Amino acid sequence: MRYMVGYSQGRNPTQTSVFAVQDDKAINLTALDPSIGADLMGLISHPGAEHPVLELIDSAESVQLASITPAMPVARPGKIICLGLNYTDHIKEGGYDVPEYPALFMRGLNSMMAAGEPMIRPSCSEQLDYEAELMVIIGKRGKHIAEENALSHVFGYSIFNDGSVRNYQRKTHQWTPGKNFDATGPVGPHVVTPDELPLGASGLKIESRVGSEILQSASTSEMLWPVDKTLATLSEFATLEPGDMIAMGTPPGVGHARKPQRWLRPGETIEIEIEGIGICASPVVAEESLQDGGIAQ
Repeated sequence: MRYMVGYSQGRNPTQTSVFAVQDDKAINLTALDPSIGADLMGLISHPGAEHPVLELIDSAESVQLASITPAMPVARPGKIICLGLNYTDHIKEGGYDVPEYPALFMRGLNSMMAAGEPMIRPSCSEQLDYEAELMVIIGKRGKHIAEENALSHVFGYSIFNDGSVRNYQRKTHQWTPGKNFDATGPVGPHVVTPDELPLGASGLKIESRVGSEILQSASTSEMLWPVDKTLATLSEFATLEPGDMIAMGTPPGVGHARKPQRWLRPGETIEIEIEGIGICASPVVAEESLQDGGIAQ
């Protein structure tokens, strides 16, 4: 199943709904059953069994997918954990040694936003970089998860652009500043359940581009820590909860490693595409052009 959370022009335009996506059409599941709620948590709360409303999809009225404005798939994830070095060629282009344990950092909610919303280049830096990443959304709680059982804890897969302000990332050995500027981490718009994709979402083409300029192009099979191994590793120290988001790292081709370096510029639109999942497209704007002080509304 393919899902999308968003605002529909045909319903309350200030209220998000959960949609089932079929090609260029979408069915408002929240309208069919309000108990589903305004984001994916209502469906995630039915582990091991599909929500009864899904049986009504074939007979339900649909709307044009293009009429929906995307929102965050999970409005308030409890944790957003990111892998920093998970593709060998990206490790080499950054000048790092291949780690024996995943490089991990966390993102705060203000740094995240929905696909389609503008990424904000901060006024204090021009070094806004792009990072195409697979995003895992946890569906079942777990601690000390065995690697062979880890994929059963996945609700679905989405797309993430780990927008990074590089000079702030390099100010400290901890990457928190460069990874947590407001509105630099778009996610979505689609969440695809595991049955629609290869096991562990492996072997999918992953690409970033601006217009016809291809910036990154690789395969998710190149990850050093695939999804099952990553979830098992994370659950050694953290209980994974439904709705948690796990970003799986980026392949080579990022802007800071290019010669000359290639930063995102206001007026551009950066697209991240993952085969079988979709496209996360984000316009880039300068913080100083916003009247609200830079926080996306």
